[in-house]
Amino acid sequence: MPISDYDSACLPDLLPLYYRRLFPFPQYYRWLSYGGVFKNYFQNREFSFTLKDDIYVRYQSFSTQNELEKEMLKMVPYKIDIGAVYSHRPSQHNAVKSGTFQALEKELVFDIDMTDYDDVRSCCSAADICLKCWTLMTIAIRILDRALREDFGFHHLMWVYSGRRGVHCWVCDDAARKLSVAARSAVAEYLSLVKGSEETVRKVILSDPIHPFVSQSLAVVERYFPQYAIVGQDILSSKESVDKVLGLLPEDIRKELVDFYQIEKNPMKRWDRLCALVEHRKSSSKKGGQYFDKEIMLQYCYPRLDVNVSKGVNHLLKSPFSVHPKTGRISVPIDLKELDTFDPFEVPTISLICEELERPRTDEAEEDEMKDNEQDAGERRRIRDYKRTSLSKYVKVFDRFLEVLARSRKGEMLKKSDLQKEF
Repeated sequence: MPISDYDSACLPDLLPLYYRRLFPFPQYYRWLSYGGVFKNYFQNREFSFTLKDDIYVRYQSFSTQNELEKEMLKMVPYKIDIGAVYSHRPSQHNAVKSGTFQALEKELVFDIDMTDYDDVRSCCSAADICLKCWTLMTIAIRILDRALREDFGFHHLMWVYSGRRGVHCWVCDDAARKLSVAARSAVAEYLSLVKGSEETVRKVILSDPIHPFVSQSLAVVERYFPQYAIVGQDILSSKESVDKVLGLLPEDIRKELVDFYQIEKNPMKRWDRLCALVEHRKSSSKKGGQYFDKEIMLQYCYPRLDVNVSKGVNHLLKSPFSVHPKTGRISVPIDLKELDTFDPFEVPTISLICEELERPRTDEAEEDEMKDNEQDAGERRRIRDYKRTSLSKYVKVFDRFLEVLARSRKGEMLKKSDLQKEF
């Protein structure tokens, strides 16, 4: 068994090392401070820690990066969640007059979990994932990222792998952080197409004409659908999977396909026939809006959002660079330029990066350390430490995100100062 294989029993030994030498505290603090956008912004932010034996501690807050570091090294959280920025320090919420402790701001967040696709994936179920069904996460990111940028005008989106079976999106624009519960609900509702309970058979119903947002989303789904659904998930191979697809079609098309499928066994030809029959029915019918093939594609591939996570300002979401206790994988930012090749199984585990850290260093690295003065030695050492591990490439993605955020903030400040000069 390779040294990098993860064993959850080792977590109590690995976490202190991870927090002491690898967790990117400077960048993390820079992110959540937003350039000190207003007084006490960071110190009024809620953190929650899940400790060993599932002890859950809410309403943690910290004045500085140093205080956050010290507390995390002391408490050694198994999981870190980030909440809202409140009107008062969360750690003092019990001392505040009743009704005055309010959640003021938080990033607009989205949580997509593979378990919500269990009715349309045959390769895995529950917490299990594989590269076949991971395509669903790729599709989700492509669709939502485009819509949030182009339809809503947001710029600062950070996509993060959860460490196990899903992805999170943090929309960090100033306007997004200030959204009300009603506005967050409206955004989430706009982005939701798959609706209904487990018992609902037809979960996507399109109206005529198709909304431009749906058309854009379909353009993404159509790129992946043949390889992912027809080939990868075999949705038109076994009787059970075929019956599920036929159940989404009107009776006349269903009857014709049952006869055709008796003879034709090739899944791609079966799908082409289904599309041809839908098109024929549409062109010969006076009724508009018969998009059964498109509805099937969306039902099998469209992102399934946990709307409750998005609409609540005070809802907590797992922090980037938190460790998943079950898999040992780090929750890392995803580089969208390499989205199609992102492999969740290549994301480093805490075991791997701690093992990489213990490998002998070059003479050059040791020489550099001797030159450091005491004040910045710890900071520099931490940077050097993660650069020696597989975590480095993901911290770079985080760095690039923060650079763009800082440039944008600087631009906004210059605009404001120019306007003030005019008056």
